[in-house]
Amino acid sequence: MSTSPLTDLDPLLTAPKRLAIVSVLASSASTDFGFLRDHLGISDSDLSKQLSALEQAGYLSSSRTGRGRGSVASFRVTRTGRAAFARHGATLRALLGAQQPPVDDDFRQDADPR
Repeated sequence: MSTSPLTDLDPLLTAPKRLAIVSVLASSASTDFGFLRDHLGISDSDLSKQLSALEQAGYLSSSRTGRGRGSVASFRVTRTGRAAFARHGATLRALLGAQQPPVDDDFRQDADPR
């Protein structure tokens, strides 16, 4: 009995918003809340919810500078998060590579479907 590559997908990272967050964080030393919100185009409350889920899983860590309304929250991906992101990406690439449809010379994207 072989295991399906689907079992290697990280359930936490199958959510597009969380995958996008970890992707941004994996390519930077740290990123602040405002940048993530604006870059991903999601609301404060939605971003907070997604960040909390990732932080609870140990995929990212947070820090605050300042106090009150002037404080800035920054986030960085952890070693655990980076490893999960790498495994998830490798699994997606393997699935996509394994699922390439055969090339059909008669098929053209610009062909009239009628």
